[in-house]
Amino acid sequence: MKETATQTRQRANRILVKLKAAYPDAHCALDHRTPYELLAATILSAQCTDVRVNMVTPALFTKYPTARDLAAARPEDVEDLIRSTGFFRNKTKSLIGMATAVSEQHGGEVPRDMDQLRVLPGVGRKTANVVLGNAFGRNDGVVVDTHVTRLSGLLGLTRQTDAEKIERDLMALIPQDDWTLVSHLLIYHGRQVCIARRPRCDACVLAKLCPSVQRAVKPAPKKKR
Repeated sequence: MKETATQTRQRANRILVKLKAAYPDAHCALDHRTPYELLAATILSAQCTDVRVNMVTPALFTKYPTARDLAAARPEDVEDLIRSTGFFRNKTKSLIGMATAVSEQHGGEVPRDMDQLRVLPGVGRKTANVVLGNAFGRNDGVVVDTHVTRLSGLLGLTRQTDAEKIERDLMALIPQDDWTLVSHLLIYHGRQVCIARRPRCDACVLAKLCPSVQRAVKPAPKKKR
């Protein structure tokens, strides 16, 4: 029998409760001290792991501690610092472009507004949601990355494949106060249990709530009498 919208919302909230219990320390994996640092780190995280970004950003932020410093940087110097994150030329262009816009249009301070963030070079809705939620404590949306996309589909919380449509579905199911947190919870779960190539369904706290679950442990064979 097909699940009703009300039933899906109720199940989504049970999923949320279980994930909160499983990952009480879930938080943004990108190391940062300021909104500027988080914005730059999030730009660098495209097509790159958070672990790698965290290896690169200390030197980047030591040399360019503010948006104004980065705006004045030579592209080749930035490229050398971020090369290992991949697509370093495009990312350098985005970083310097972002820093220039923040410096010239916002007095060197990262804006706290979705529309103002989204027009910055290298910044889309996902990046803006990361900054608003984690640097400013604003639950204006849900960050939809590859883990959130995959898990929200497996959990039957959306049938969409477009990031913004997935976000709208999750926003309709999850209380607004948890919009930022739910992304961290799904990311943690995707990295530790619901792993793409080898999901650990036998160890999953969501097994009874997941329509896609496939038990990884086969039942023990019956003993011959």
